[in-house]
Amino acid sequence: MSVEINVLIDEDLEECLEVSWLQRVAEQVLVAQGVSPRAELGLVIASQEGVQELNRSYLGRDRPTDVIAFSMLPEPPAGEDLPPFVQPPDGVLHLGEVIISYPQAVAQAEEHGHSIKREVTILIIHGVLHLLGYGDETPELKRQMRAREKEILGYIEGG
Repeated sequence: MSVEINVLIDEDLEECLEVSWLQRVAEQVLVAQGVSPRAELGLVIASQEGVQELNRSYLGRDRPTDVIAFSMLPEPPAGEDLPPFVQPPDGVLHLGEVIISYPQAVAQAEEHGHSIKREVTILIIHGVLHLLGYGDETPELKRQMRAREKEILGYIEGG
């Protein structure tokens, strides 16, 4: 598969996670979703402050969060009143960016009693599903998304 996963890790977090591992997890989510091999996405591992600033600036929510996804698919996710992104004519499906708060992932891993890598995997899955149009704004959408996250986590952990 020739998916392009561009990873950026905040300077003070570079020792926490391996770029190749992050790329592999994101690629496995795309494979599980049947996404074209000619796809590209960005994955950012950031500080809590950085993610909160994005949450405030772009989503109007001045609070910490674990993951934010900015989709670049031609059609905006249902219920969002945003103009569609124009896709470049290079034949590559540009999905968007997933930004994960590493400190929040550490706290949630501790809270759930599993490894930080497992928590980051869950957050990558969640973010990529958002890029692909999954929503979690209603209880039913949240249930559907959680079920798909669980299936993909099983695929990744079993593979």
